[in-house]
Amino acid sequence: MKRFFFIGIVVILALAVALVVYGTWLNVSDEKQIARRMDERVLTLTGARAERRGLRPLVEIDAARLYSENMADAVALVEGRIIEMYVAKNSHVRKGDMLMRLENDQIPLQIQQANATVRRAEAALAQAANTYHRQERLMAKEATSQEKYEEAGAQYAAAQEALAEAEAQRAQYVVQEGRQNVISPVDGNVLLIYHREGSYVQGGTPLALVGDFDRLRFAVTLEDKDTRHLTVGDAMTLHFQAQSMKKAYDTEYAAGNLGRGEKIIATLKEITPPVTEPAGMRRVVCEIDNRARVLEPLTYNGVTMQAGRDYACLAVPLAAMTDASHSEVFVVEADGKIRRREVTTGANDGKYIEILSGLAEGDAVVTESFEGLDDDMRVEVSIEEDAKGKNPKGGEG
Repeated sequence: MKRFFFIGIVVILALAVALVVYGTWLNVSDEKQIARRMDERVLTLTGARAERRGLRPLVEIDAARLYSENMADAVALVEGRIIEMYVAKNSHVRKGDMLMRLENDQIPLQIQQANATVRRAEAALAQAANTYHRQERLMAKEATSQEKYEEAGAQYAAAQEALAEAEAQRAQYVVQEGRQNVISPVDGNVLLIYHREGSYVQGGTPLALVGDFDRLRFAVTLEDKDTRHLTVGDAMTLHFQAQSMKKAYDTEYAAGNLGRGEKIIATLKEITPPVTEPAGMRRVVCEIDNRARVLEPLTYNGVTMQAGRDYACLAVPLAAMTDASHSEVFVVEADGKIRRREVTTGANDGKYIEILSGLAEGDAVVTESFEGLDDDMRVEVSIEEDAKGKNPKGGEG
């Protein structure tokens, strides 16, 4: 009995070992099959070829501060009360036009007193002149002393100086009287009126803002890659977000409401430093022809600026960039597998991006579904831009 018992135990252990070995073999076999299937798996993706094309650089500007070079405050040159307004808000004025008139009660009195002082000085001068000339005649006849003659001359000179001083004082008061007229410092429109009729203001107080918005400028700092194909005098196209098209001065200018459809043409006026000099960043100044009266001098957010002319370069779709710094793509190699490749990029037009190095013309890159992709994965890429519909492996896409 004991022998049969031990034989049973041995058989059971043998079966258990056999089951373990068989299970292990199955697992290893399954893993190999899964690995083989993964190796043989082919992903279907969309891609594009690197090819030469015309590119018009486009730049996103977070905030563009527009300003007018012909904009200034009309300032009170004397203190006084505003007694009359000659313009209203949005009035068009020329430089030197009268905007309003002040009244200072002291100035007429000062002018009256100055006139009286001048008359007294004129009378004193006439008397001194007579005395001096009489002494001069007597001196010629040796009928007076040298001392009296010199004293009469000194009094005559003093009277002349007193008259000149009185006349200068009167002229100053007359100038003050003229300064009661507030005039426009520039050509343009009355944008703001700070004080109304009846207000009493001190000298130096701004009374109205006058500006000409027919020409507006803005400056923006751009990377060299976005400026190296630009030339002073180029036309640039600007697009504004609808929500940024607002008004600051409540002018009669028709603030645009077309959003991206609001196309504004600007002229490139300055690039500093020039593109002929090496620099990482450059300051670009543009001028906008605003005679259509769409914009005002304020800060607009979310502006896009695109060059008016293109240049030929090697480019791929912007969608091929796998990272925010635009420095890496997935390239489809000749063996049908994808591999990451570092590239150096230049400007972009919102759809395509310039390739400076890292790709050759005809190279195929993946343009979608980067998640889960890794080196050496086998793919079939449909080249959308290829008119013949050929994929990089030579089969039909």
